[in-house]
Amino acid sequence: MSSAPTRDTGQDHFWTVNEHLEDILATVRPLDPIELHLLDALGCVLVEDVTVPLSLPPFDNSSMDGYAVRVADIAGASEEYPAVLTVIGDVAAGQGEQPHVGPGEAARIMTGAPLPPGAETVVPVEWTDGGLGRGPVSRMRAHSASPEGASGQVAVHRAAGARAHVRDKGSDVKAGDRALAAGTILGPPQIGLLAAIGRATVRVRPRPRVVVLSTGSELVQPGQKLDPGQIYDSNSFALTAAARDAGAIAYRVGAVTDDAEILRATIEDQLVRADLLVTTGGVSVGAYDVVKEALQSVGDEDEAGSGVEFRKLAMQPGKPQGFGSIGPDHTPLLALPGNPVSSYVSFELFVRPAIRALMGLEDLHRPTTRATLEVPKALTSPAGRRQFLRGTYTDGKVTPVGGAGSHLVAALALADALIVVPEDVESVEPGSEVEVVLLG
Repeated sequence: MSSAPTRDTGQDHFWTVNEHLEDILATVRPLDPIELHLLDALGCVLVEDVTVPLSLPPFDNSSMDGYAVRVADIAGASEEYPAVLTVIGDVAAGQGEQPHVGPGEAARIMTGAPLPPGAETVVPVEWTDGGLGRGPVSRMRAHSASPEGASGQVAVHRAAGARAHVRDKGSDVKAGDRALAAGTILGPPQIGLLAAIGRATVRVRPRPRVVVLSTGSELVQPGQKLDPGQIYDSNSFALTAAARDAGAIAYRVGAVTDDAEILRATIEDQLVRADLLVTTGGVSVGAYDVVKEALQSVGDEDEAGSGVEFRKLAMQPGKPQGFGSIGPDHTPLLALPGNPVSSYVSFELFVRPAIRALMGLEDLHRPTTRATLEVPKALTSPAGRRQFLRGTYTDGKVTPVGGAGSHLVAALALADALIVVPEDVESVEPGSEVEVVLLG
């Protein structure tokens, strides 16, 4: 991570959302590529094109259980006048040597088995008597007598054209084709393709390791008893889940008490497994906001370029923010506010793009759209602040849920979108068109 750009800012300066995000994206760099085994590469981003070394399928093979035959031998076959062929053997999937199918002969073939030499098409078993020899012999169009070693006869009741039910060699991909392009996120289908073309490992940018810490002496772990004045720690769970949803390997650290020394030691302990650190709480101007104090001397405080800057942003919710790097490896850290809605909105705007930048992705942001605002009366917004309201989006319309309060967790859980009210807008009338960030 390179040093954050410096700006001429005073204590009372309000950063815009765009300025803060630009600083983050200018300093967070994609992780170095590594070679990983296929299953370990799930969710990672390819750093190079993958070329197919062999065609898929690698040989002509049957798409049905049935009989491999010559086209001329079953021409005109019908229920009344079936073609009776000598079965000379079986062809199973994975079988190396196959029998040669000559005139008047058939080879029983399984799905995926190679088309044997001499055969031109495959007749599904449903178009035959299954080799049971049912039907009056006098009405069959019999061929030559069975050769030595034959395994019976089969009556074919329907004709098939050349290469019917045959999957051609290279019909999926051909040797030399590009299987996957650099920049592809590896999901289960892509992992399957890599395995199918014989790749055991692949070169990718690893999923970033994100450590999430929440701060506050009032926080209690879910499942424990609440004493007066305490609340359950929800932020660390929400943000860890959000980091995993963004593609990271995320670790949640239990709530840290409001003690700068304890917080500093906890952060230093986590540096060894973090490509990105996220804290929540303790970034405003209260007497017990210890994150600022703790981060002043984390790791190698004399390392050039290290340090976290705390800012006021022209946004609601989420005005107090911190960003910088800490420790000898300049590990990026984003310090988010402690109110649940503020921390989650901040994650979506700043942390999620940073995670995707570490992954080497080009598309960093949630999709946005325009929607009609469905409200009974005008919405108000503070002058000079970009407001992000929670909402539900359906068919080009968006409806706010909950109020503007940054503590309304229940309303946040119902939202699937953020309604964006620009800094220069103080009132939005019902039916107005607004920008919407789609969250899911």
